[in-house]
Amino acid sequence: MADQERRGPWTIRNTRQVYDNPWIGVAEHDVIRPDGSPGLYGVCGMKGIAVGVVPIDTDGSTWLVGQHRFPRDYYSWELPEGGGDPALPPIESAKRELREETGITAQGWQELLQLDFSNAVTDEIGFGFLAWDLDAGATDPDEGEVLEIRRLPFRAALEMVMSGEIRDAFTQVMLLKVDALGRRGELPDQVAGALGYARQDV
Repeated sequence: MADQERRGPWTIRNTRQVYDNPWIGVAEHDVIRPDGSPGLYGVCGMKGIAVGVVPIDTDGSTWLVGQHRFPRDYYSWELPEGGGDPALPPIESAKRELREETGITAQGWQELLQLDFSNAVTDEIGFGFLAWDLDAGATDPDEGEVLEIRRLPFRAALEMVMSGEIRDAFTQVMLLKVDALGRRGELPDQVAGALGYARQDV
């Protein structure tokens, strides 16, 4: 019994790795549930972190990346997003992802949020960032990526969330967080001005 692991009200009696590749691993845990009954709990473990960026230009524009998403077989419009090395500061991975997918580099950065994805079945964590003071450059997508880049007003992207056209949860949360911060007067001055939000003393 001494080798059993406790996770809150759960007891893990045994764990076996049932699948593994360079990006994910799936573990099956033999558990005692919080009610005392035996059971199994499968967890998809991610080898990297998720990073996403809301780039804001001086005219209030942002960028979306369009690509086909294999698991649910549909075309998705998203903010610049991707995977990062958990050994590096998340902002370094975010800078790389923004540059690779859009060609943009930014001088201004602020962490927007941290979030968990499907936390009942996966341990994936995401870090979202706001970027401004932008410079354009050449894209450098990963091998196998076929991307379409779209520059549009921030409020048009926000409307795509509200209409359901944008279904990606990470993109939805980041755009809505920027809007919420803007309404509260908590965006950086340069971003607030570009997006037409009044800056407040808070």
